[in-house]
Amino acid sequence: MPALLHIDSSPLYGRSVSRQLTGAFVDQWKSSHPDGTVIDRDLNATAISPITAEWVGAAYTPEEARTPQQKQLLAVSDVLLAELEQADEYVIGAPMHNFGVPSVLKLWIDQIARVGRTFSYANGAPKGLLIGKKATFIIATGGNYDAQTRMASFNFVEPYLRSVFGFLGVTDATFLTAGGTAALNQGQDRDAFLAPHVQVVQSHALAI
Repeated sequence: MPALLHIDSSPLYGRSVSRQLTGAFVDQWKSSHPDGTVIDRDLNATAISPITAEWVGAAYTPEEARTPQQKQLLAVSDVLLAELEQADEYVIGAPMHNFGVPSVLKLWIDQIARVGRTFSYANGAPKGLLIGKKATFIIATGGNYDAQTRMASFNFVEPYLRSVFGFLGVTDATFLTAGGTAALNQGQDRDAFLAPHVQVVQSHALAI
């Protein structure tokens, strides 16, 4: 039975472009996988603490040697990792915030980038442990940061996500970007703006 992990990170909810597009992806995926399971994770509704020295110490302590306090420190990470490991595919919505990913998405990444679970250092070389997974990243940006545009160098969302997930072993990654969402604040019709992006998202969900 296939499983899809659906992650949203926008704080805008009903006004969010990335949430609407991940929703379209999930709907199409469900239609194509009637026997599949969808795991929903709303990062704005999840309490995720920043990484601390104590958390790092707990993560690097062998599981059998962890104290009850260390196990509690890793409890949220364990839940998030279980979702990643259960799913075969990921769809992650990421609006651009100040040229990078939303803070809640970075907090989530810090919790799931964990030695011995999603990466290791075999013979001194890094090795990603999330093998055989597929990821679709749906990015929404206020301006246009596509390659060859004058603002392309300001886009730290796709390069960061591609690098960190590649490090964790997820190399089958697709990036779908809805650029220019600021036009929606200037009176552009939302349905007309979203229509081509919804079509691309649904086509991709149908194809994978």
